[in-house]
Amino acid sequence: MPRCLCIHEASAKKKGSRLSDRLAVLPQYLLPKQALTQLAGRFAGAKAGGVTQAAIRSFIRKYKVNMDEALDSDPAAYATFNEFFTRALKPGARQLADTDLICPVDGAISQFGAIERGRILQAKGHDYTVASLVGGDVQLANRFVDGRFATIYLSPRDYHRIHMPCDGRLLRMIHVPGALFSVNPTTARGVPGLFARNERVVCVFEHERFGCWVLVLVGATIVGSMATTWHGVVNPPRAGTLREWRYDTQDVRLAQGDEMGRFLLGSTVVMLFAPDASGISPTFNPAWQPAGAVRLGEPMADWPGA
Repeated sequence: MPRCLCIHEASAKKKGSRLSDRLAVLPQYLLPKQALTQLAGRFAGAKAGGVTQAAIRSFIRKYKVNMDEALDSDPAAYATFNEFFTRALKPGARQLADTDLICPVDGAISQFGAIERGRILQAKGHDYTVASLVGGDVQLANRFVDGRFATIYLSPRDYHRIHMPCDGRLLRMIHVPGALFSVNPTTARGVPGLFARNERVVCVFEHERFGCWVLVLVGATIVGSMATTWHGVVNPPRAGTLREWRYDTQDVRLAQGDEMGRFLLGSTVVMLFAPDASGISPTFNPAWQPAGAVRLGEPMADWPGA
């Protein structure tokens, strides 16, 4: 087959795949996402007895949730769907690697790598700016020039508590209002700027050696709320305007592996790491690949020479 024909066919397949993804997400533009999310949140927090139990057992079957690793493996022990969804793990269920940055969640790698010209790769053909992700704060975004990012998607079956990839002193928390698109891989390929369009909670930390880093909890359709360990539930309320809390005059510190937050019905986390004082950025685990499965505590990255 002539080389030009092969290139033409490959290009046609890529265009067809992108068109398919866009068509797949088209209904999400039309759905009343806020109303659906509010309804789901009310149900997830309700003590509805047999209805709640039936929903929990159905969810376990559909998504093949491994209850053996849960601190309480009996579905009947959870009075609400939220209690089940944010279930704790048994002690020792996850081991923390001896590395500078550990994976903070169970999930699947969406994308990771260098922040180039202030932009983060979302999916092939899509990127977005650091500034838009953190709520328009250009000064904060500029700290991540030549830095690194990692995005991890939490599927419905995953453990949905979020832990610290490294030690950190909390400086700020910003709740950025936004849309509530799904964050599954198809939507990431089909909705431009997805993670900077959806509602999100931006947590800004400082490490004593590595400097500034950020962990962003990204909301999605049916995600009833997001919570942090120092604040509790951040949303609702959904005021429709950016809200910020400052902690730089306090001494809120969390150690690597500590729980820092949770999704009440899951979503995605995006992490940003600025270069250190020597201009060095972390190097990711060479075994990492987009779409690869990861678990809390596994090696994520190291700082060369740290």
